[in-house]
Amino acid sequence: MIQHDFSGKIVLITGSSGAVGSRLLDFFTTYGATTIGTYRDEMSIDITRSKSEGIDLFRCNTMEDADVTSLVSTISKKYGRIDILVNTVGGYLGGKSVVDLEEEEWNRMFGLNLLSAFLITKHVVPLMLQSGYGKIVHISSYTGISAQGLDSAYASSKAGLIRFVESVSKEVRDYNLTINCVLPTIIDTKSNRKMMPDANFKQWVTIDELVNIIAFLSSDDSRAITGSAVPVHKST
Repeated sequence: MIQHDFSGKIVLITGSSGAVGSRLLDFFTTYGATTIGTYRDEMSIDITRSKSEGIDLFRCNTMEDADVTSLVSTISKKYGRIDILVNTVGGYLGGKSVVDLEEEEWNRMFGLNLLSAFLITKHVVPLMLQSGYGKIVHISSYTGISAQGLDSAYASSKAGLIRFVESVSKEVRDYNLTINCVLPTIIDTKSNRKMMPDANFKQWVTIDELVNIIAFLSSDDSRAITGSAVPVHKST
């Protein structure tokens, strides 16, 4: 079993009110990190519980530059740096042909899945360059390399995130910064089970399996890996 130790690390988890983000908050806190999370809707997160466990939570729309600028500035003033960024913000839209897809729906997918990744990376990277250390992990999707059809907006935005990670990795590779993304297939969450009640859940990626891969990419054991898009799926 891998022994994790993130003692002394400052970790930012965007989208921490979601199923994956909330598990990541608990995970990094358990393994010694100072953990910071973002959320958009106060109804979706237990602020009291998180504060009692020493987790900082900030309301932030990561699709708004002003919000992200304020978030990173606040973290910088309080902690001086961000060592690890895990971006879980994203959304899914499927079941619509390109003919029926609305422009607003297209733009929303690119906002959630690509613009948010761009903005948080843009503002966190300077802090990491200043400290000479950083680990960034984005959650893309296996659909980014293999579309299913009727998912053109989602697939295109997730494919764009893969290329974004690849490009930024080349910009920062000489500064002790790594940036990667993970490509899960369907993740076994309550919301996905509700949407697809007849699916074979055993074929889905569990949250813990995904968290373990993200933890590795956030650790110093992965220092030789950057610009990678790591598929996460069941072997059977």
